[in-house]
Amino acid sequence: MSVDDPLDYARLVRDALRDVPRQALRVAASEGLPGEHHFYLTFRTTHPGVAISPGLHARHPRDMTIILQHQFWDLAVGEDAFSVTLRFGGASERLHVPFAALLAFADPAAQFGLHFEPGGGEAEGAAQGGTAEGGAAVPDAGQPAPVPAPAGATAPAEGNVVDIRAFRRRD
Repeated sequence: MSVDDPLDYARLVRDALRDVPRQALRVAASEGLPGEHHFYLTFRTTHPGVAISPGLHARHPRDMTIILQHQFWDLAVGEDAFSVTLRFGGASERLHVPFAALLAFADPAAQFGLHFEPGGGEAEGAAQGGTAEGGAAVPDAGQPAPVPAPAGATAPAEGNVVDIRAFRRRD
């Protein structure tokens, strides 16, 4: 299939799934986080367009997970990226993250999570580095990414086929 194929279904699904965190962040930016909702966002710090301080980049040279829960400021959500201010070790830091840099998105309160394949032929792996929640930097404890795979999820079959049964709620 050609890269220019308008019916490149793998790309269409990828784009549609990346709209989920975009819409959730828009709600949080305009109305705040309702109830117990909070977001884990894991992103590649090396992706073009990611803007973080040199100090954060030195601590998180490959990927980084942030948590938007109680203390975050100036969340701005655009079509291609979001920006937010968090505190790390008592210092405010502004982060700018393109949606294409996301590796994972989760809302534990809703028991919902998505994993995204990194672009550029990089191998997908667990998030590395620490986590910031409203500014509290969490040291790297060698823990896996905080986004659990949906119950019953299996690896996609060859040809980028996604079995949607893995994402259905089982009540």
